[in-house]
Amino acid sequence: MLVLNAGIFPASSPIQGIAPDAWRKAMTVNVEAPLLVMQAVHPLLKLAPRGGRVVVIGSKNVPAPGPGAAAYSASKAAMNQLARVAALEWAKDGIRINTLHPNAVYDTALWTDEVLASRAKAYNLTVEQYKKNNLLKTEVTSKDVAELAAEMCGALFAKTTASQVPVDGGTEKLV
Repeated sequence: MLVLNAGIFPASSPIQGIAPDAWRKAMTVNVEAPLLVMQAVHPLLKLAPRGGRVVVIGSKNVPAPGPGAAAYSASKAAMNQLARVAALEWAKDGIRINTLHPNAVYDTALWTDEVLASRAKAYNLTVEQYKKNNLLKTEVTSKDVAELAAEMCGALFAKTTASQVPVDGGTEKLV
């Protein structure tokens, strides 16, 4: 089993202001590093007695990007596409690959106070409003994401590959 969960969220910036180093760093951490890990573990995943399982932790920004988050959104979208291609290519090896798209998991290091304040401001919300800015008005936690990732590696998802499952409390932009 492999859960690809590393990621960075560069400082918010309009497209015209994205620093080349910030763009490269987002692509390196959010796309290139997971690619290299996938390449390294592919031979081991092929040997898994019940089939290899990969869960990619994506982002709500893949189907519903936000202003000022181009580097992050583009890198997560690239990783999502990589996961889809891997699902096509690795199914013959008995490896299934599924993606979770959480929205704003605030109890992780990705969300500094500065990033959280910036994102809330971009939507004209307070930080508390932003944390629950979904249809269910609930905060998504890292535990919520981890529990679903674990389920996706288990029997319940044994016949599922290439899925993209939101963990977001319901995103109005996507309904």
